[in-house]
Amino acid sequence: MKWADSREIAIALYDKFPDQDPAKVNFVDLRNWVLALDGFDDDPKRSGEKILEAIQMAWLEEAE
Repeated sequence: MKWADSREIAIALYDKFPDQDPAKVNFVDLRNWVLALDGFDDDPKRSGEKILEAIQMAWLEEAE
């Protein structure tokens, strides 16, 4: 997975943290959790607020 794979990342986060409310996750934690996902293989420096926001929004949709 790469940073651009927001939907795939969101599904992985939903599976790993099913009881977590994505709306209450701060971007520091979100970034760290993404970096720790199995199969994630991208440069940590490429993450930014826009990317993290897209992942968070996709995770919110997945949680609904």
